[in-house]
Amino acid sequence: MNLLKTKDIVEFLKKECVLVIALILAIMSSFISIPKLKYIDFRVLMLLFNLMIIVAAFKELKVLDFIAISILKKCKSYRSVSVTLVFITFVAAMFVTNDVALITFVPLTIIIGKSINMDVLKTIVLETIAANVGSSLTPMGNPQNIFIYTYYNINPMHFFMITLPVVILGGVILLFITLRSECTSIKFNLEDIKVKDRFKLTCFIVLLIIILLSVFHMLDYKIAFIVTLITVIILDKRLITKVDYSLLLTFVGFFIFVGNISNMTVVKEFMSGMLNGANNTYVLGILASQIISNVPAAMLLSSFTHHYNELLLSVNIGGLGTLIASLASVISYKIYVNEYKHEAGRYLKSFTIYNFVILAIISIIIKIALV
Repeated sequence: MNLLKTKDIVEFLKKECVLVIALILAIMSSFISIPKLKYIDFRVLMLLFNLMIIVAAFKELKVLDFIAISILKKCKSYRSVSVTLVFITFVAAMFVTNDVALITFVPLTIIIGKSINMDVLKTIVLETIAANVGSSLTPMGNPQNIFIYTYYNINPMHFFMITLPVVILGGVILLFITLRSECTSIKFNLEDIKVKDRFKLTCFIVLLIIILLSVFHMLDYKIAFIVTLITVIILDKRLITKVDYSLLLTFVGFFIFVGNISNMTVVKEFMSGMLNGANNTYVLGILASQIISNVPAAMLLSSFTHHYNELLLSVNIGGLGTLIASLASVISYKIYVNEYKHEAGRYLKSFTIYNFVILAIISIIIKIALV
């Protein structure tokens, strides 16, 4: 029994290591500086909750699967399958977040790979990159975007002007790589997928519009939150259990930690000195993302810099590189290794090479453009 409990604790710590670190940092820093409720940004938490509800609803209704299968049925070669899978992930991540895009399309890629005897390692690595780059475009594409967008109260059009060059550049690089895939003809059968409930789908599309209006400052986020809760309670209460509460708690932990240390004079002076220019913010954002992941990096650095252009660019570009630079990357790694247990080393080698090469190209070109 004790062994079983120990194993469960170890598994929890491995799965929720970022949450655990965030809570430990929040608790430890609270002994030095008194935490305050105002440190917690409830707007970010409510927006994230709303978006996660919509994503859970679309996943439950199999909307993404329906779109993917409909497009893939028209593919006639390895190359067209690879390009389609990578760019479906690329576009989907803009709207349903990078992690959900990978949770949806990586398993589908493995199923297709087995049906046509295709080595899917390269495709899954590129899908992971596509999810991280594509999600950079929109405020709701990933957690660090919604945080920075809200924290600095960035104008929606200005936000897109900052992120669009990264997404275009990343898309061109991915297209160049995927078009070099084999062009061998293939035949495969995929089962048709039907959207489960068209009435619910219509309701959730309307709810998505309401949520997006709140994201783009056209509707009060509190109203959107209340409407979301009422809609879910009426249509499908189970969706409330599908929300990633560990992510919300992780944000709370980091809000408290960052709030606490921001009030420490020594820390404030040191960090403000480190981030005293746009160039420093850009470089440190990328480097910090490689070590602590881009969401914590965004939250930590935001309290000490007003250069939000460079911070937004750096934590999105910084999602490339190491496996932990973006926690969404860990998702595809786990799914792949769980299916191909002896391929972990080969996957990590390919992942690291592609990620660091693309990271170097994008970061240098964007840096030159900023000068």
